[in-house]
Amino acid sequence: MTFTGGTITTPTAFQRADDIPLDIPRVPAREAAERELSKPMYHENDPSLLERGLDRFWEWVGDLFDAASGATPGGLLGLLVIILVVLALVGGLWWRLGTPQRTPTTADSLFDDGPRTADEHRATAARHASAGRWNQAVQERMRAIVRSLEERTLLDPRPGRTADEAAAEAGRTLPSHADELRAAARSFDDVTYGGRTADESAYRRIEELDVSLERTRPTLDTTSAGTPT
Repeated sequence: MTFTGGTITTPTAFQRADDIPLDIPRVPAREAAERELSKPMYHENDPSLLERGLDRFWEWVGDLFDAASGATPGGLLGLLVIILVVLALVGGLWWRLGTPQRTPTTADSLFDDGPRTADEHRATAARHASAGRWNQAVQERMRAIVRSLEERTLLDPRPGRTADEAAAEAGRTLPSHADELRAAARSFDDVTYGGRTADESAYRRIEELDVSLERTRPTLDTTSAGTPT
């Protein structure tokens, strides 16, 4: 306390000589804090870049659904119903039309390699069938049928002939098997150009047709190409 002219003055604080007040400017303080917080020990449990990206993506999807549901009658439930209907339509078209072809085929030729005998095609088909490769087995067995008909001179050998054309021409010579020949050609086209998948039963039907055709005598009262006169 200090007596000054009869007045007592009391200091508001006592300060030792070595008590130096800390007065750090704002910018250096912020930089020091940022350096401290940038140390790896503070970020061990932070999400990865991929996780942050996925979070942003799902936030965007959520915002998109919120906006769409607000503009759709029935809100979010109505939007989900519309999406399900669209998916059902797309699935139905995919099943009906098969896998889209990236590049259109320039020719639907039945034979895509060098000439082979019917027995060679049958042997190849049997190998595919034993391995469960039914698409290839169907293709090779259909080729065996057409090649066999050519070897019997029931069809003229003709480059570029399609399975449908071969079935139509052979059906005129072997009318009792015309329907089966057309069905075999459709199976060939489905797995070759339509993106469909064959199964064992499809292959066995063509195999049975091949065996049956070998035992069938042609109808000689036609004038179709390849028929003996």
